[in-house]
Amino acid sequence: MPVLEVEHLSVTFGSGPDAVKAVEDVSFELAPGQTLALVGESGSGKSVTALAIMRLLPQHNSTVTGSIVFDGKDVLKLRRGELQKVRGNRIAMIYQDPMTALNPSMTVGAQIIETMRSHGIGTRADRRERAAELLAQVGLPDARARVDAYPHQLSGGMRQRVMIAMALACEPDIILADEITTALDVTVQAQILELLAHLSKERGVAVIFITHNLAVVARIGDVVQVMYAGQVVERASTSELLNHPMVPYTVGLLGSTPRLDEDRSDRLSTIPGEPPNPRRRPPGCRFATRCRFHRELCDAELPPLVQAAEADVPHEVRCWGLVPGDGTGWLIEEKAGELA
Repeated sequence: MPVLEVEHLSVTFGSGPDAVKAVEDVSFELAPGQTLALVGESGSGKSVTALAIMRLLPQHNSTVTGSIVFDGKDVLKLRRGELQKVRGNRIAMIYQDPMTALNPSMTVGAQIIETMRSHGIGTRADRRERAAELLAQVGLPDARARVDAYPHQLSGGMRQRVMIAMALACEPDIILADEITTALDVTVQAQILELLAHLSKERGVAVIFITHNLAVVARIGDVVQVMYAGQVVERASTSELLNHPMVPYTVGLLGSTPRLDEDRSDRLSTIPGEPPNPRRRPPGCRFATRCRFHRELCDAELPPLVQAAEADVPHEVRCWGLVPGDGTGWLIEEKAGELA
C-alpha cells in the first residue's frame, strides 16, 4: 500500500497574464522504503513539488490543485493543527544548504531536541540522549561531544548529517531530500548517499530525492521521474531509465553527464537552447524547440504521459515520437543510445 499518493498536482504562482505554472499535472505513488528520484534542470518544478507536499508554499501568491494523500488524508485539506502533527513529524524535509537551514545561535543538539520537544517526544533527559544516539547513527564522529557543537564548528558534510539526524528525530514515514549533496565534495557526497540509502532500507522510510544529477540517481534511486518545464516527461525504475532512456530530453541529460569509461578528450554533449519561459509556454511539447527530432505535431499539441509501447516493464514517456499511432511514433524504432 502506498505511503503517499500524489494525483494531478499543479502549482501556479500569481494570477492573470503574469501567472507562472511551476508544476503541471504531476502524479506518482511512493511505497514504504522506496526512493523516488525527481530529476531535472533548474526551474523544472522539482523543489516546488516537494514544498507543495510539505505545505510550505506561500499562501498569498500560490494556488495548489490536485491531491496529496498521506495516511488516508489529503494534506492540502488538513487544518493547521492537523498539519503540525504531520509536518516535521510524519513527513520531514532535508534542505540543500544546512548552514542556512540550521540556527547558528543554537547547538546542533538543542536543535534536534527542539524538533522532538515540539512534537511531544520523550522527556527532557530522554531527548538529549536520543539526540546523541541520532548523531551517532548518522555517522558523526565523537557524537556525544558534538551535541554541544554549533553549526559553524562543523564541516559541510557534518552539518548535512545533522540535518539528516533532525529529519529522523521523530521517526518519519517520508523524508524529502532537496539537492542535499550539491555543495559537498564527491567523497562526502558518496557517504551521505550511502547513509540515506541505508537508513531508508533499514527503517522502511520512503524518500523523495531531488537532484539535477543523474549520476547521483544511480546510487540511490529505485524509481526515477524526470521533470521538464513543470511536467513529468519520463518515469521508470532507475536501472530501466539509465540503461534504456527514451525521451530525447532524458537522453540529452545523460549525454551531458561525465563518465569514467569515456575518453576524457571528448567534449560532453549539450542540449541546445533554453527551457521555455514559464509565463509563455508553447501549446505543444515543452521540449520541442530544443529537440532535433521534433515535427509539426510537437508544436501543435501537448503529448500525453503514456506507457512506452516498446518497453516490457513500466516505463512512461511524454513524447509524440514514442506514442504509436497515425502520424506519431517516429522514434519507436530508434535505439535510445542513438538519440544523443
